[in-house]
Amino acid sequence: MAVNLGKGGKVSLAKAASDAGVSSLKRVGVGLGWDTNKYDGGFDFDLDAAAFLTNSAGKVSSDSDFVFYNNTDAPGVHHTGDNRTGDAEGDDELIEVTLGDVASAVEKISFTVTIHQAEERNQNFGQVSNAYIRVFDLDNNIDIIRYDLGEDFSIETAIVVGELYRHGGEWKFNAVGSGFSGGLYALCKNFGVNV
Repeated sequence: MAVNLGKGGKVSLAKAASDAGVSSLKRVGVGLGWDTNKYDGGFDFDLDAAAFLTNSAGKVSSDSDFVFYNNTDAPGVHHTGDNRTGDAEGDDELIEVTLGDVASAVEKISFTVTIHQAEERNQNFGQVSNAYIRVFDLDNNIDIIRYDLGEDFSIETAIVVGELYRHGGEWKFNAVGSGFSGGLYALCKNFGVNV
């Protein structure tokens, strides 16, 4: 059974996997999902998941450590593609992580969601519901961790949803739930990506 976390909750990935019945965790899927509320602005909602692979200073070592639909791969991390509508059941976008292949200089992988052209379309996360992140064993499709965000982002156009981070020689997960105004640009600047 998956560990359900609240905002700020942290858990050992190995312990959560063991509790879920996974004896040897090598690859995880990080699924992000959401629904849009009734919206009459005339535009579709296009939410985009991304991952920032950061060093001990909390910054990417190079722009290639920013994984998203136009840069789908970094060592150990793969973005499976852009879902432009979010209409499907379950995960809307998926990022796969092969834990042993992540570069040793990477201390943290931050998973984010932004709204494409949010300012131009007058959209924000207050118009999004049922947003979540789940971490699961890719080899057996067993849920390990789940964090439901709730709906307390009235003006934000970008969210750091959660992060995998190294601590004491093991991977852990933190349910972050931190909102940003300024969309993808603000996130990129925060993590040191050249924009």
